[in-house]
Amino acid sequence: MGGVKPKKIVSITSIYTFLIIVGIVSIYPAIWVIMSSFRIGGSLFSETLVPRQFTFIHYKELFAKYDFGLWYLNSLKISVISTIFMTILILLTGYIFSTFRFGGRKTLMSTLLVLGLFPSFMSMIAVYILLNMMNLLDTHLAVIIVYVAGSPVFFLFAKSYFDTIPKGLVEAARIDGANHLGVFFRIVAPLSTPMIVYMALLSFTATFTDFIFARLVLSSTETKTLAVGLFDMINTNFSTDFTVFAAGCVLIAIPVTVLFMIMQRFLVDGLTAGGEKG
Repeated sequence: MGGVKPKKIVSITSIYTFLIIVGIVSIYPAIWVIMSSFRIGGSLFSETLVPRQFTFIHYKELFAKYDFGLWYLNSLKISVISTIFMTILILLTGYIFSTFRFGGRKTLMSTLLVLGLFPSFMSMIAVYILLNMMNLLDTHLAVIIVYVAGSPVFFLFAKSYFDTIPKGLVEAARIDGANHLGVFFRIVAPLSTPMIVYMALLSFTATFTDFIFARLVLSSTETKTLAVGLFDMINTNFSTDFTVFAAGCVLIAIPVTVLFMIMQRFLVDGLTAGGEKG
């Protein structure tokens, strides 16, 4: 036993040291951006992490010089609507594959899994042409449709969770006369709160911070999202508003951070959901 204990101490020490290093590497850039948003001047470079003088002028400039408030509302609008429909579609897709047995089921599941392996930007040219043919370019509806249409490829997580729900509950509800939608919304969905919150958080974060597709479709100032607007803010050879850009990044992080803090318990439960089949 005397030889085992030192090895265990070394192992635990190594793990915690590694986690501390990873934490510092991950947190330091975020702290630098936050501190830069309070720094006087327009440059992100500084010899010190903490500014010698703090100022809130960059946060004021966001709303005075740019349409930051409009961009924020656009991002919230797109993200909230997309999250609602994406979550419902993912849940229904997972429930169908978990509950029903039909011809071509495995083939369809395999097809969705394979499609999910390909990066989304591979189809951007085709999507752009289709949206142009439908006169939907530079509209929020175009972004929402594409976000929602691509969500079923993430059905596997929901299916794995629904597989853990006792089938007896579903069968009992069917015997009592409930239809499939009634079973889903009255029995299955209330039992799946952690997983629903987890999927909703991931959907909201992905759509709220998306840049590539929003940049492709949205161009006018009235339709820009936060990611597109902030990029255009510094995408010139003569731009010096890097500290203003940092202030915008801080404000973008607020709703996502608040949501993760509020829903942390559900998020942890959702991450472990479906790990074992009950």
